[in-house]
Amino acid sequence: MLNLVLLLGLLLAADIGRYAFLPDIAALRQHDPGKTAFMRYRERQWAEEGRGALSIRQQWVPLSRISRNLQRAVVISEDDKFWDHRGFDYDAIVMAFEENIRSKTFALGASTITQQLAKNLFLSPSKNPVRKIKEALLTWRLERALSKRRILELYLNIAEWGDGVFGAEQASRHYFGKSARFLTPSQAARLAAVLPNPLKYSPSGSSRYVAQRADRIYRIMRRRGYL
Repeated sequence: MLNLVLLLGLLLAADIGRYAFLPDIAALRQHDPGKTAFMRYRERQWAEEGRGALSIRQQWVPLSRISRNLQRAVVISEDDKFWDHRGFDYDAIVMAFEENIRSKTFALGASTITQQLAKNLFLSPSKNPVRKIKEALLTWRLERALSKRRILELYLNIAEWGDGVFGAEQASRHYFGKSARFLTPSQAARLAAVLPNPLKYSPSGSSRYVAQRADRIYRIMRRRGYL
């Protein structure tokens, strides 16, 4: 039994440890990724639900062709310390941990944009501790191999914004009929507002939650002189 436990422990350590070297993060400096792990996960999910006719819709664009309004709104919404941290928001992690202890759940994860990028590119949406360790290794590597602008560019191009809708350009065209470079501050705020749950909420819908969250993002943008 002890030998079996040791063997399983070694296999688990090897499974986690390989993410310290693989995949090739440096390649992302010059090359845009193809279909992400999360996109493949969605495709399997559609097939299992009998919705195989759905497909990934994405149009890749450089950061320079994504409105600064959206860049700023997403950072405010998802990771307000993005430009200052090195991949992890430790204050948010502590707060999330304390809240999880109080509620006796693991609902809050305090993921930064870089952590979300690591998960979406290479891993699954599972919340198990092993996946989180892999995510941490990949996050550490992403922050050291890529610039902040490149990390944001990658994230905005692979983020899910609806059923089959991925990336800022596709989302902007799908919901507002325009390129992402022409998004107004209010439209950007609405797109950013739905990122926590893009399958439940629509940026162009009438949800009170989206309206209130978008208004909060918009007011922060105005207060900081972004408008």
